[in-house]
Amino acid sequence: MGVRAYCRRVAFRTGQGIHSPPVVVEDPLRSSRRLPPPPMPTPSPATDAPAYHEPSPAPGRGDGVVGVDDERLPRAVAPQPIPPEAELDHPSLFFNRELSWLDYNWRILHVAQNPRTPLLERVRFLGIAASNLDGFVRKRIGGLKRQDAADVTTLSPDGRTPEEQLALLAQSIRPFYRALGTTWKNLLVPALDEEIGLRVRDYDSLSADQQAQLEAFFHKNIFPILTPLAVDPGRPFPFISNMSLSLAVVLRHPGRGSEHFARVKVPTSRRRWLPLEAPLQFVPIEQVIAHHADQLFRGMRVEGVYAFRVTRNADVRRDEEEADDLLEMISERLRERRFAPVVRLEVEPAMPQSVRVFLKDKLEIARQDVYVSEGPIDYSDVTALADLHIPDERFRKDLRFSGWTPVVPPRLRQERGEPGPESIFEVIREDDLLVHHPYESFSASVQRFIEEAAQDPQVLAIKQTLYRTSSESPIVGALVDAAEQGTQVAVLVEVKARFDEEENIEWGRKLEDAGVHVAYGLVGLKTHAQAALVVRREGEALRTYCHVSTGNYNTQTARRYTDYGLLTCDPAIGRDLTNLFHYLTGYAPEQEYDRLLVAPNDMRDSFLRLIEQEVEHARAGREGRIVAKMNELGDRRLISALYEASQAGVDIDLVVRGICRLRPGVEGLSESIRVVSIVGRFLEHDRVFSFRNGGDPLLYISSGDWQRSRLDDRVEAAVPVQDPAHQERLHRALRYAMEDTTAWVLRPDGRYVQRTPDAEGTPGLQDALMREVRERTA
Repeated sequence: MGVRAYCRRVAFRTGQGIHSPPVVVEDPLRSSRRLPPPPMPTPSPATDAPAYHEPSPAPGRGDGVVGVDDERLPRAVAPQPIPPEAELDHPSLFFNRELSWLDYNWRILHVAQNPRTPLLERVRFLGIAASNLDGFVRKRIGGLKRQDAADVTTLSPDGRTPEEQLALLAQSIRPFYRALGTTWKNLLVPALDEEIGLRVRDYDSLSADQQAQLEAFFHKNIFPILTPLAVDPGRPFPFISNMSLSLAVVLRHPGRGSEHFARVKVPTSRRRWLPLEAPLQFVPIEQVIAHHADQLFRGMRVEGVYAFRVTRNADVRRDEEEADDLLEMISERLRERRFAPVVRLEVEPAMPQSVRVFLKDKLEIARQDVYVSEGPIDYSDVTALADLHIPDERFRKDLRFSGWTPVVPPRLRQERGEPGPESIFEVIREDDLLVHHPYESFSASVQRFIEEAAQDPQVLAIKQTLYRTSSESPIVGALVDAAEQGTQVAVLVEVKARFDEEENIEWGRKLEDAGVHVAYGLVGLKTHAQAALVVRREGEALRTYCHVSTGNYNTQTARRYTDYGLLTCDPAIGRDLTNLFHYLTGYAPEQEYDRLLVAPNDMRDSFLRLIEQEVEHARAGREGRIVAKMNELGDRRLISALYEASQAGVDIDLVVRGICRLRPGVEGLSESIRVVSIVGRFLEHDRVFSFRNGGDPLLYISSGDWQRSRLDDRVEAAVPVQDPAHQERLHRALRYAMEDTTAWVLRPDGRYVQRTPDAEGTPGLQDALMREVRERTA
């Protein structure tokens, strides 16, 4: 499928920086471990990266790059210049992880800024970008601050200390934080009002009747649950819980004239936006509380009420080697996280400097950790507005992405009046089944697999990993049913899944109560492998049925995240999964695997060998070819191996949704490597790795990315996809991804430049896959 893609200017600058032109080096096929001395840097022409190709490139035409001198754009930090004779793991050859993540979140925010995006989806993407930033500050900024406080001097792969990275992020996050507010205030608020009449009103703009209605609502529904906390010599400054919205209330005693401070926590758990009688009009709950604060402090004069929010460090670590009970340790870690140090204070613009200083001092943070919001604090809550039901008379089809209902895979369909497969096991025995969510139904495939296993009297055992799952999970319900019916059920519940620990502990206890054998992870490792094993009695023998996936057993995210899953009864894969579960639930650290690639056992080494095989093919005059799709690319050894493969002439296409440390397109280093990122209606979550292997392709789908932490600190699993039809399907999807006309192309200097859809309306990856699955099931 051909494509003509054009670069376009966009309204922001991403976090890698473009202050230096790409370095040009000689001898593109040089295969040594060192780079040749670079000549004087010269600007390279602004051309688009080549599209995915088989076998030769089909470069698009470009009309420019992101506006280099646009002062409206956030300034960033250039990659370090490449010195002469640099080793392939030299810091100059790697982008910074944290800035690369910030680049990714800019791409998400751009979807909210883009008028081509349906209006309510723009609102949703603003909320996603804000929520992502919250998690980044909690985890990454918190972790770097912790390292800096401990005087850690270990350098990141790009050669920076924690202190230096914090300084870079202090410069880079503020423009993004401001952009959240200006996107809401200047773009989305006017569009919502003009196009559908949806308005978030200020309390002061309401009529007397509307204010009276809100006052009645306040007394009935809000006033009884508020707890004002005063600060004075007898009442110390209260603990401010993580991510909670609060009001700072400045009071004055009318008789003594003394000034006092109090804090009121805003109850946003039920709803942030209070509806007015007028259709699609709302008021933020914090404004309603602020305008009735005098009723909380009778006898005092309210001088001012100001919203603020604190973010606490989520990077709380404990020594697992000394933990007798992993579950107890994780529960304690959750308690510690609630009391962890504050890493950010957000305040509204109206808050006086004296109140900001008071909060800063009490929370023990630095001045640079105070952020002034352009509008309402916490834009993650606007996703509730994106989900609103729009009355029929106001409804327009272009407000949201067109509806999508995942289809039932053809081999699992049972037409009315037609005989269908008796069981999913019968289907899997006929041939492997490759499913792709959310294009294909999770409930009709994976969920059905677990539910049928739970009810089948011939099933003797079910073993499964649970990293994240949905509330009211039907998967957990099926496992409980199976255990109650006498089936042996063993589940690895990962209680170290960040931000999901509490819910996973609950699920684990529920499973234990039903008689399930529950393990809570391995000391020192997170179990992120997504796998299920069913042992079934068939005649006089036992047969194993397996599901290995790139995503979680979560019915909710299966409708929003793209993930592959392989259902198979291949005996070799069954033996490997059996060994993997023995490792997870028992003591078997020296397990060996025939088909699966397992981290931290041998996944990195296996991928390094596969890359080296492509190098050998290229040096022997055969075509070397690697295509990989993943969420993050950051492992130094794998990136260095890709650089060496490029120098040997291996053709490499990478689809990396988020963080990417690799510098593509540098002459003599990585000129045969192309990197694109896709941000669309579905979250690109699947991981696929393809190696040409001299014409006998090797393809894997995997739960893990090419990140050091995934390969060293997690249990991950990659499974080979061997059916030629399934391989062709995966190759086709990879080709769609590299040809996506709205993809972001990563430049050698760290810029991401977005292609513009061509005039012929060539569909992007996700549209192409939706069209294809419709045609396949028609």
